[in-house]
Amino acid sequence: MTNSPPNANPSASNTSSCGCAPGCCGTSKSTLYTAVKPTIPPQPAGPSVASANDELRQQVRAGYAQIAKLGVWTSSSASIEPTTDSTVAELVTEESVSNQNVTAASSCCGSGGSSTRVAGGGCCGPANFTPQQLAHAIGYAQGDLALAPEGSNMGLSCGNPTAIASLKPGETVLDLGSGGGFDCFIAGPKVGSTGRVIGVDMTPDMVSKARRNTASYASQTGLNNVEFRLGEIEHLPVADASVDVVISNCVLNLSPDKPQVWREIARVLKPGGRAAISDLALLRPLPESIRADVEALVGCIAGAPRVDDLKASIIGAGLRIVSLTAKPQYVEALSALNDPLYVKIAKRLPEGTKPSDFITSLDILAVKG
Repeated sequence: MTNSPPNANPSASNTSSCGCAPGCCGTSKSTLYTAVKPTIPPQPAGPSVASANDELRQQVRAGYAQIAKLGVWTSSSASIEPTTDSTVAELVTEESVSNQNVTAASSCCGSGGSSTRVAGGGCCGPANFTPQQLAHAIGYAQGDLALAPEGSNMGLSCGNPTAIASLKPGETVLDLGSGGGFDCFIAGPKVGSTGRVIGVDMTPDMVSKARRNTASYASQTGLNNVEFRLGEIEHLPVADASVDVVISNCVLNLSPDKPQVWREIARVLKPGGRAAISDLALLRPLPESIRADVEALVGCIAGAPRVDDLKASIIGAGLRIVSLTAKPQYVEALSALNDPLYVKIAKRLPEGTKPSDFITSLDILAVKG
């Protein structure tokens, strides 16, 4: 697929999807990161790789279509048979560069905080967290949540990118993998009537759900500044240098071509524009049995990049990393809850290790130019 021209048709077709499931703990201070730009040789995809990428996207799309229908993540949402075990494992690898430090942030739980469960995911606080309570716990203001249409928040977040972004009135915001529109509807009032928010998602069911939610959003806010487009995050239906801020919430890990996603982010950003991303990343490689598991892929684990590969993708796209803030409490909380997916993952890890030794949540802030 080629990139769409300026003012692309909002219904232009196809793919990566809404945020990650499960979701958890919150925003905290950023730390300054200084990087040395590595050299990443171009890796053109041959026909077999392109075909396998399409199969992988279809598996993810099918999983998130089920989530859109259910309105919330459950482990059954990801119960899709993979084409072959090797399909997922072969496509989630990326170029490796030398590892550098990532600063750990404090948990939304605080020290000694308790954990809780939300429809197959979890966060901090009393049991039986709803998606609304989860969003509040990871840093969304109650006033913002009150304006989000019912059903737009499906408990899929692993952070709060709208907080990282420090949105301003009049800005144009692009949400990658917008799902039911939750973060778009949070961003809309922040940029106001002179601003604009565009959500892009690969799953038709999610785009339809988000578009249905716009009437409620307009009624509650008096704003008509949010739109949704069907498209791939690897080939965004958005014009060059037309966006002030790119946000995304636990989505980029789902892409089989993450360096291309970051190149697209750089393409659509205006000079001086910024990317504010919440996502999962790997501290060290996962066993092949986990990387080949489709439930772990849809659950945002199997496709998560290594931290050093993530840095290489960002810098290779021409962006400058301002900060990477690790939130290990996210994975620790889900493991403590005995979340079914994390229980399965723990059983496949080497003896004496735990999921948080391999997986972390990151807040990413990068700028163009």
